[in-house]
Amino acid sequence: MRAPGPCAECGARGAARYRCPRCGTAYCSVPCCRTHREHCAPESRRERQREATGQGSPPGPAHGPGALEDILSEEDEQDRVPLQKLKLLGESEELRALLLNPHLRQLLLTIDKARDKSSLMRKFMQEPLFVEFADCCLGIVEPPEKENVLPE
Repeated sequence: MRAPGPCAECGARGAARYRCPRCGTAYCSVPCCRTHREHCAPESRRERQREATGQGSPPGPAHGPGALEDILSEEDEQDRVPLQKLKLLGESEELRALLLNPHLRQLLLTIDKARDKSSLMRKFMQEPLFVEFADCCLGIVEPPEKENVLPE
């Protein structure tokens, strides 16, 4: 994990531990968050970089409000799953069979509606059904490398 950078509001060096969920601006405290909120422009970091380099923003719904670029930080970008691998999830019969379970579907809806998704995910990872679902998804998106397999 990287060391925190400077606060965009007060300029405190190495103190910006928080990021605005709307625009990605880094700040260090609740007062700086409040100050930032007053003038926040929910524009993605990529759009600001494009404007700075004179490229402009590409058209299309993928770059509108709430676009993925607005949500993911640079650190999260490396964890993004490519579209081709996401499509594999939709093609998996094993995953479809798991999703027929009404209890699993309820767990997923609960996570989707929750404010604190990460703590709820940790709680649900204690449920064998949810662990089976997570393992199935990961097995599709990141298939295990075949180690210690002798070539035929």
